[in-house]
Amino acid sequence: MIPFDDSRLTAMGLLAEVYTGISAKTHQSFLAVGLSDIDFETLIRLARSPECRLRMSDLAAQTNLSTSGMTRVVDRLEREGLVTRQACPTDRRASYAVITELGTDRLGAVVPQHLHDIETWFTGLLSPEQLDVFLDTLRVVRDAVRPCATAGAEFPSQRTPCDHEAEERIPADLTPSE
Repeated sequence: MIPFDDSRLTAMGLLAEVYTGISAKTHQSFLAVGLSDIDFETLIRLARSPECRLRMSDLAAQTNLSTSGMTRVVDRLEREGLVTRQACPTDRRASYAVITELGTDRLGAVVPQHLHDIETWFTGLLSPEQLDVFLDTLRVVRDAVRPCATAGAEFPSQRTPCDHEAEERIPADLTPSE
């Protein structure tokens, strides 16, 4: 007998339903400021990173895109003036994607609504204790299935002046990167 009622299937189904539902609720906020979901993810990861930049390879690993896929995203964001590239001084094969002031301003235009959406459709539905346990649980699973999800991130004690400038425009709830 095939165990169609296995709780593992239920867990995966619920996770997929929750992710799809929350994504649908937040998608319109991004579109309102001219961003796609991957544009927002790219920009927020850059804004939350040391010196507001990440190596292209680390950014690709964090977003789960291929290097060429991330290159296409950054090319488009660069044409829009939301990011720029910097050569790596220690490795001529590598480059950094860096969020620009215009990119930070675009994020600043969507983050208040995004935080409202998150509170309405996700975190606000949980008690503080439930949220703490849930976040710890998600990190355990994330670290197992996406060990590169924090590639290039540093701890808060290693933050740079750029990060503090960004904090003035990006609410504290979204800093530092995890």
